[in-house]
Amino acid sequence: MRLELGNIFIKDIQFAAETKVENGVLYVNKDEMIKKLSTIEHIKSVDLDIARPGESVRITPVKDVIEPRVKVEGPGGIFPGVISKVDTVGSGRTHVLKGAAVVTTGKVVGFQEGIVDMTGPGAEYTPFSKTLNLVVIAEPEDGVDQPRHEEALRMVGLNAGVYLGEAGRNVTPDEVKVYETDTIFEGAAKYPNLPKVGYVYMLQTQGLLHDTYVYGVDAKKIVPTILYPTEVMDGAVLSGNCVSSCDKNPTYVHCNNPMVEELYAMHGKEINFVGVIITNENVYLADKERSSNWTAKLCKFLGLDGAIVSQEGFGNPDTDLIMNCKKIEIEGVKTVISTDEYAGRDGASQSLADADVRANAVVSNGNANMVIVLPPMDKVIGHIQYIDTIAGGFDGALRADGSVEVEIQAITGATNELGFGYLSAKGY
Repeated sequence: MRLELGNIFIKDIQFAAETKVENGVLYVNKDEMIKKLSTIEHIKSVDLDIARPGESVRITPVKDVIEPRVKVEGPGGIFPGVISKVDTVGSGRTHVLKGAAVVTTGKVVGFQEGIVDMTGPGAEYTPFSKTLNLVVIAEPEDGVDQPRHEEALRMVGLNAGVYLGEAGRNVTPDEVKVYETDTIFEGAAKYPNLPKVGYVYMLQTQGLLHDTYVYGVDAKKIVPTILYPTEVMDGAVLSGNCVSSCDKNPTYVHCNNPMVEELYAMHGKEINFVGVIITNENVYLADKERSSNWTAKLCKFLGLDGAIVSQEGFGNPDTDLIMNCKKIEIEGVKTVISTDEYAGRDGASQSLADADVRANAVVSNGNANMVIVLPPMDKVIGHIQYIDTIAGGFDGALRADGSVEVEIQAITGATNELGFGYLSAKGY
């Protein structure tokens, strides 16, 4: 399967009379976009704002981040099974407004949305301080329950990303990157001396506003299966999560998964990147046993020599992470796991809720309990009053002068377990 990503570099976002991309500027017809998004069920009001890197702006509570994209060649469309009809994506060409992002905010859905600061110490912990953000402030109808509120806000963000992505349909990309995966037998024949490596992609599926969707299907209802890596890059997986903001995978991150990018960069040189195994993180023990059994079975079936395993979330999913690691290792496949830690503010507590001697190659993306003070910003987009109650906040976290003292788990992407957080923000 071969996918071309045509990156159109965006240097600024401005409101204008017409939505278009011209000379690297994304111009947005504010009234037209608001009218389109206001038709989504259970949304009472929509407004738009712009937040640029370096500005004294705080966005909170952040629900999701979406990269504007448009499918220009090949089967399927953006976000298949949700926005576009169900069809297999991952081939053809997709244009990407690289450097731009849609950020959704509004009244808090649960308690695990987060903060994006566009400048200051907090900006160093989120990759979305480096993107040009069109912020969608979407408020729900009165009396809407949490699941419908989450769905409405999710649909607002996805539709906003698709609306902006259309502006790049007929624009010549600044660069085109090509990603291609052979069939299992073709790859083995082409790279007989390279180790066969797969990526085990754990998706947050605990329910109660902790959900991920694959081709429109709630991933808690699937058994582990195989995807071409380019399907992930082309919008097959998207977020419906209100999990702790530091280690959630926003839709933007699913489409720009750095594990997939890095494995492709090594493909044909150091490794044979065979493909992606997606699995879930359900809460019942029987489900965990079933999914980890299937994951290990698929690793063996593919003949892998090694597997990278990434987690989303913490606590309960730590058990899924260790089960996957242990069972894959028992099948004779070497593993490296990627996670973050909740080791207490002093770093002295047990980092994960589970452990096994076979988990002997671990990448840590940081301690989410570390405390940081974020200075006041000149402008807040969203609702600042939820700071005390979001995950990572506490009574008194929001100070009278507008500064904020929180654990870094309150910062969107700070300890992202795909490595998309602090390291990405620092340019590594």
